[in-house]
Amino acid sequence: MTVFNLKLQRGAPIFEQVVFASIGAILRGEYEVGQPFPSVRTIASDLKIHPNTVHKVIQLLIEERWLEVRPGIGTAVASRPKKERGVDARRLLRSDVDRLVAKAQRIDVGLQDVMDELTKQWSKLEHSQED
Repeated sequence: MTVFNLKLQRGAPIFEQVVFASIGAILRGEYEVGQPFPSVRTIASDLKIHPNTVHKVIQLLIEERWLEVRPGIGTAVASRPKKERGVDARRLLRSDVDRLVAKAQRIDVGLQDVMDELTKQWSKLEHSQED
């Protein structure tokens, strides 16, 4: 397997797959707080994707405070951000929810099916954090 145990899937944007896999690896504890995060070159080479795509992933993870830049070290896993509240938390989710709803409607998946999938994924991530 590759970095983040990710096997890229056809039909889904590479950027989104790498973001999701990166956050999942952090949540599962594969990368500890303060640990250097793989470089753009390492991730791009391992996944055989363009470095610009990886650079955009890293920038997003920095913006969302999953990663931080440490002079002399590079990019490292940040301390888990304190729970976002109210408007900030909703703002962070809004674009992802908009894309999910649009995709579900486009492929004719009902609200209950989307909710079931969200519940399963939520539970899966909670269990991986407990291990």
